[in-house]
Amino acid sequence: MIQISQINMPVGHTEEELKKKIGKLLRIAPGQIRELRIIRRSVDARKKQEIKYSYTVGVSVKNETDLINRSKGKNGISSWKDNRYIFPEPGDTPLTYPPVIVGSGPAGLFCAWKLAKHGYKPILLERGESASRRKEIVDFFWKTGVLDPDCNVQFGEGGAGTFSDGKLNTGVKGEKDKNHRNQEVLDLFVKAGAPENIRYDGRPHLGTDLLVRIVENIREDIIRLGGTVRFRTTVTDLKIKDDTIQSVITEAGEEIPCQALVLAIGHSARDTFRMLESRNLSMEAKSFAVGVRIEHPESLITESQYGSNPPKELGAANYKLAQTLENGRGVFSFCMCPGGYVVNASSEEGMLAVNGMSYSGRDSRNSNGAIVVSVDPKDFLPYQDTSLPEALNGLAFQRHLEKQAYKIGNGKVPVQRFADFKEKKAGGRGSFDPCICGAYDYANTAEIFPAFLYESLKEGITGFDRKIKGFGMDDALISGVESRTSSPVRINRDEGYESNIRGIYPCGEGAGYAGGITSAAMDGLRVAESIGAKYRNFTSD
Repeated sequence: MIQISQINMPVGHTEEELKKKIGKLLRIAPGQIRELRIIRRSVDARKKQEIKYSYTVGVSVKNETDLINRSKGKNGISSWKDNRYIFPEPGDTPLTYPPVIVGSGPAGLFCAWKLAKHGYKPILLERGESASRRKEIVDFFWKTGVLDPDCNVQFGEGGAGTFSDGKLNTGVKGEKDKNHRNQEVLDLFVKAGAPENIRYDGRPHLGTDLLVRIVENIREDIIRLGGTVRFRTTVTDLKIKDDTIQSVITEAGEEIPCQALVLAIGHSARDTFRMLESRNLSMEAKSFAVGVRIEHPESLITESQYGSNPPKELGAANYKLAQTLENGRGVFSFCMCPGGYVVNASSEEGMLAVNGMSYSGRDSRNSNGAIVVSVDPKDFLPYQDTSLPEALNGLAFQRHLEKQAYKIGNGKVPVQRFADFKEKKAGGRGSFDPCICGAYDYANTAEIFPAFLYESLKEGITGFDRKIKGFGMDDALISGVESRTSSPVRINRDEGYESNIRGIYPCGEGAGYAGGITSAAMDGLRVAESIGAKYRNFTSD
């Protein structure tokens, strides 16, 4: 195939128009194009009166080598090979028991799916419910405030990413992804029901409504391929002998033997972190970020990014913001949800955390994003819990902030106009209402934070107004606390992805090795490969 990059086309163009442009660049008739494959598509909005798509494509034609030589590298014309992901051949070590995977977020699901496909018959254990049943439980929580500690926005099939914007972009691609795991993840999502465009869009996303169906399709495929998936099964202990895993113990007292245990537990499994530390798994506190959600009218953000009359095809606009403050800390946007909702994402009684969520249509009247500040282990020291080891100091810091948020909002999501946030007063309603899943009340969210975080957030939001006019408007709505940006813990592992306890494979975002749906799924593939390369599967002769 021939690769052609930097093909600019107006938004709303037809496939015939794209082929005509390609034919002009190659100096051939459009009808000579045998196959057209979009490799990448991004939005070029630098000129808001002339917004374009920028494409990189692969085309199959006659005499490709001659056409490439004739182009002399102009217009980004070069040869292209569609490299594919390859799973390793099975190893030689016999498996007496199937691999056990704890957690059915992206890391656990993709690890289980790949192992099942290659004959390892994994057992996937999930403390929460199936995605559709989980949605019912979460909707009930948002309506009534009655929390299920084992099945909520954080726990259940699909992981925390199921109730999010469903972003699939990752920085781990190109030369950083020589094994082509990113494309394999996107291909699987498409096979499971995701739209085709996620393969090539610069900022692909799915939305909660699509994710529920997609993760259930992945689970059904795992079962079809010989795997087992069990819900409402919480792992509460491990049996270890000679620094090697022997079995897992469930809340019901069941013992499940295993030689390979994948810990894809997610970033909010605080009780599991405590249990693992008590069983001497090597772990350490790690940096993460905390802050608030900020809401603006969707029209304000879209106009700032695309102009006053953007093509409807583009939908609600995204943003990505970052700056270094005078105090040396980084403040940045995180998990921005165009046309989305702020959601009550709590998972423990008496504590309150928020997240952002969008449906696939991104058609809410507001857009929101997390504005968060980097924190590191030295920031956690004043909030140490003497009942917890030092490695879990970040967890104690999260809990402190979430207790404050719960207290300030009287159990509801605390909301505040930015003007009132700057003056540290509760205030009240402004020119527009929040879009929040769950009960909310106007309160002084500034009281949630220690001084260094409050000042950093105030300075950061004010500074972002210079990048997006109106970002720091008085009526922008602040809600908190955004405390689950990533895991506060890293479970250490070696080059073979095993922990200091042999046979235990820490995996995904919860273990500290990913930062979103796609990178977590890619880490699930990475761990599956390590298990596959070591152990013989159950279908080998």
